[in-house]
Amino acid sequence: MSRKYFGTDGVRGHVGQSPMTVDFALRLASAAARILAPDGGTVLVGKDTRLSGYMFESALEAGFVAAGVDVMMIGPLPTPGIAYLTKKFQCSFGVVISASHNPFFDNGIKFFDSQGGKLSDEVEAQIEALLDSLPITCESERLGKARRVDKSRVEYQHFCMASIPKDINLSGFKIVIDCAHGAGYKVAPRILTDLNAEIIPIGCSPNGRNINAGCGSTSPELLQLTVPGVRACAGIALDGDGDRLVMVDHLGRTADGDQLLYILATARKAAGQLNGPVVGTVMSNLGLEHALAKQSIDFHRAKVGDRYVLELMRSTGAVLGGETSGHVLSLDHATTGDAMVVALQVLAVMKQTGKSLAELAAGMMKYPQIMENVRIAKKMDPDKSTAIQDAIKQAEKKLAGNGRVVLRASGTEPLIRVMVEGREESIVKALVKELVTVVIAAAQ
Repeated sequence: MSRKYFGTDGVRGHVGQSPMTVDFALRLASAAARILAPDGGTVLVGKDTRLSGYMFESALEAGFVAAGVDVMMIGPLPTPGIAYLTKKFQCSFGVVISASHNPFFDNGIKFFDSQGGKLSDEVEAQIEALLDSLPITCESERLGKARRVDKSRVEYQHFCMASIPKDINLSGFKIVIDCAHGAGYKVAPRILTDLNAEIIPIGCSPNGRNINAGCGSTSPELLQLTVPGVRACAGIALDGDGDRLVMVDHLGRTADGDQLLYILATARKAAGQLNGPVVGTVMSNLGLEHALAKQSIDFHRAKVGDRYVLELMRSTGAVLGGETSGHVLSLDHATTGDAMVVALQVLAVMKQTGKSLAELAAGMMKYPQIMENVRIAKKMDPDKSTAIQDAIKQAEKKLAGNGRVVLRASGTEPLIRVMVEGREESIVKALVKELVTVVIAAAQ
């Protein structure tokens, strides 16, 4: 069954344009209730800090209650917190209102099942099949009830803290935490403070419009200046919904998802705690694959998207996987990517080994990798363009086996992502420029 509205991570779009409208959210809530809780149940609803979150929260609440589902509204909380609490509170399903790393004028709606996992393509297709029908309203005695559970955020804080050994705290660590003015702005600083870290918070003053604006994991430049400026040992940058992580070492250099995976995988291997391979994506840096091979750690690549990384992890028995963007999964601690849990794992390795983040990341050499997003008028599949495929073959010949070329369509925006990596940066830059020109021409 094909899906019209659901992308790689729920439904997402520009607020006020289809599908991110109030009437669509109401129909989506009604359809989801009929599929995920046909006999009634409870849904946990969380959100990030976007101004539009209020209206979508109200629309979803109305749709769920009218369909006979009780609603627990927890307000701003990282996406992985909703996943965790959905299972802990034994809810029928969970909902997050967020467009993750996108600007404030976008928003999205994504779902978790009762175990805190992403919905399957089949279940999403079943929900879509009901979207053209009018929302249902049960008889009065069967209507759901709604309540606020904001204080339950502390449960997620305790969960994150419990992900590192009890004998480890962060005393002596000065950490800069950048919450992207997003969903983690309350809980993330509290988690670090409760573990005795000295913190300098930035990006923790949301106003509904500044989420991801010049801060967070997609714009870590301020964090890179702040960490060495205040002589902190590390910096932590979350994205708007708190599932992606980029860290900064004491010299102001970033450590992306590939480097964080390398640090965690080698530490687990040394401790005899690494199960299965490490899973990345087709966009993961070739340097990660080579560095893991030196440690005799298998590496597998999935399609881009955390749901596909998760599928491959489950099929191979892996506990560590993720994307270069910083969406890292540690399945022995969480059911989905959790920036704070992963950050705590890395900080714990630093504490246990006495090594800095820079020292831990030094074992992986990153190949020059350049990615350019080409905005197009409407979505297209680069795999079906003869011109684009011919250009890719020519680029691969020039790399002569010492690099990779990946072109893919974004699952959430009208973009074609052009990525080239190789040993020589000058060649990589030239090939990206050539491919971008071909993509622009093919998209017209």
